[in-house]
Amino acid sequence: MADTDTRLIQGRYRLHEVIGRGGMGEVWRATDESLGRRVAVKCLRPLGQQRSPDNLAVLRERFRREARVAAALQHRGITVVHDFGESDGVLFLVMELLEGRNLSQLLGDNRKQPLPVDQVVDIAEQVADALAYTHRQGVVHRDLKPANIVRLGEGGSVKICDFGIARLGADIGFTSRLTGTGIAMGTPHYMSPEQIGGGEVDHRSDLYSLGCVLYEIATGVPPFDLDDTWAILIGHRDTVPAPLRSHRPELPGYLDLLVLDLLAKTPDGRPDDAAELCDRLAAGRTSGAWTLPPPAPPALPGWAAALGRGRPAATTLAGRAAPVHEATAALTEALTVTWTSAVTSVPADPAAGGPHPNGHPSAAAGAGPRAELVAVLAGRHRAGLGLGRLGRWHEAVDLLDTVVRDRAHVLGADHPDTLASGYELGFALARLGRPAEALHRFGAVADGRARALGPDHPDTLAARQETAYVLGGLGRHAEACRVYETVLAARERTMGAEHPDTLRCRHNLAHTLGRVGRVPEAYATAREVADARARLLGAHHPDTLATRHEVGHALGGLGRWADALTEYRQVAEARAGVLGADHPDTLAARHEAGICLGRLGRAEEAAALYRELVAARTRTAGPEDPETLRARHGLGVNLGRLGRWDEALTEARAVCAARLRVLGPDHPDTLASRRETAIALGWLGRWAESLAEHRVVTEARTRLLGPDHPDTRAARTDETHCRDRLRGTS
Repeated sequence: MADTDTRLIQGRYRLHEVIGRGGMGEVWRATDESLGRRVAVKCLRPLGQQRSPDNLAVLRERFRREARVAAALQHRGITVVHDFGESDGVLFLVMELLEGRNLSQLLGDNRKQPLPVDQVVDIAEQVADALAYTHRQGVVHRDLKPANIVRLGEGGSVKICDFGIARLGADIGFTSRLTGTGIAMGTPHYMSPEQIGGGEVDHRSDLYSLGCVLYEIATGVPPFDLDDTWAILIGHRDTVPAPLRSHRPELPGYLDLLVLDLLAKTPDGRPDDAAELCDRLAAGRTSGAWTLPPPAPPALPGWAAALGRGRPAATTLAGRAAPVHEATAALTEALTVTWTSAVTSVPADPAAGGPHPNGHPSAAAGAGPRAELVAVLAGRHRAGLGLGRLGRWHEAVDLLDTVVRDRAHVLGADHPDTLASGYELGFALARLGRPAEALHRFGAVADGRARALGPDHPDTLAARQETAYVLGGLGRHAEACRVYETVLAARERTMGAEHPDTLRCRHNLAHTLGRVGRVPEAYATAREVADARARLLGAHHPDTLATRHEVGHALGGLGRWADALTEYRQVAEARAGVLGADHPDTLAARHEAGICLGRLGRAEEAAALYRELVAARTRTAGPEDPETLRARHGLGVNLGRLGRWDEALTEARAVCAARLRVLGPDHPDTLASRRETAIALGWLGRWAESLAEHRVVTEARTRLLGPDHPDTRAARTDETHCRDRLRGTS
């Protein structure tokens, strides 16, 4: 198809401009005129003898078969194929139009420098999740490379392109071959050894190619960065690649190990499937450790020397990662039974190789039974993580609690694996709304890590930071602020001012500074973090936008409501583009914009915005979700500001009744609705009823917050005002 202004194919797809070319044809930006949506149309050109009638008939059938397979794939991480067909002898696929940059382009934009670590991990998780889905469908990509992985917007979601295209290319005649060898050539930098040797290719070939992609985006160079094609192929076949951290020392140790596992020369040496890859990435990310311990770590307890420096305990007795995403309950039961039966067979006498009386393993411990116990406990730890990922936090707490006790018995209370389980237990307790227990657990982990790893080790600091977060949730903001300041100083000293973990700590500190009344410092800190994150991660990265949200909050605390409104609107617009219009974070920014509008006296605009938010929250979370009720509360407040007090009273009473059911009578939001009800009654001249509502609020706040709390004093002032009004009307 020639470059023309427009061309209509099949009376439906209007081609506008070529946006990509390759050996197999062209990609056009187009419009589906039947549905009025923008699409991409990939046109494939058969060559040479493929144009004979018989061969074309076979080719069309193969094309239809492969296109149907591609179109059947429905996953957020895979480019959608809408349609396929033939026009003037040219086969075409109609796909969603992706607005973004592929990984090859991102590396080029970055002058071939590696991507930020958190982006590498995020991309790895998203691609692994998409491959886990396609491999379950029996579909193998065969040509995974940076150019086939697209990042939507800055810091947005990731999509894999061109499923089935590699096989179609072979059918159409575009897969080139090395002269005289018969070796199929894909893209040499990303080909698996079995592809190079012409062997059987299955889903593990895609895992090898993904390993090559991750190696390149993490280090800036492919695993075999050579100019000669043959040298690249021989490297894939025969040479073990250099560790990623030899190129970039700050990379997380778990990521280095995982990518090298993906690059195993034989399929059996790689992770079994992409689901295992997802589990290992999640376990590494949630550990909070961005780097391995430094080359000369603080001295560990004597018992640790007996454990060696093998791979992290992340395998089951079968020697591979536990697939906790599949039948987690069955896995947990099996692991528990295995542990119960195994532990009873280990003698308690240290001389016989059993657990040490103090809980520290003996250096003379027998390798066989003890190794099995360690592996079983690692599998149970992973099962606990899986339960958490499934949202089954009660079960996760029960399982992780036993793992902590058993690991302490077998490995010692201060062993890194024991402390890792304690950290995850604290996280699960926090998610269950048990902050006091979570605080105790994180404190114990932080103290243990300080003894075993040193006070400035990243894992120690991660646990200390979690204690600060839980303290904030308990309303103990002054204590939280002190912990954040201590952790931040250590992170800046050991990691640098712009390390992702340092910036995360500074973000949390900015939030907490605002809660203790140090608003100018909160604003300055949040602004610095937002600027740093925009520079390192991109202006539209979710972390950048989260800090800009905090900037808006600080601006409001400074009374700069117009500036805060601008900030929140920009955050909401960016989040809508990156996360979607109905994403909770997008709606949260819009809610804050509504507060600003009300403060600026623009109640009509605020009420209209809150009506939209109520509809969106109801649609996505339900009519009695706390955030839906919060939006309805905002609507009622602004109806009152407009003088529409009958409507405001109706809204306040309905929200109060719902909050009583959902949150309970003493929840701060319920009391806020009672106060709003009382205010509306007062404006309607119903002072006796208003006084009764205010009394309920005062009594509850006195009981919960104490008589001298500012909110309690405000409630007593409201009561006094009502009494004065009643005396004036009597």
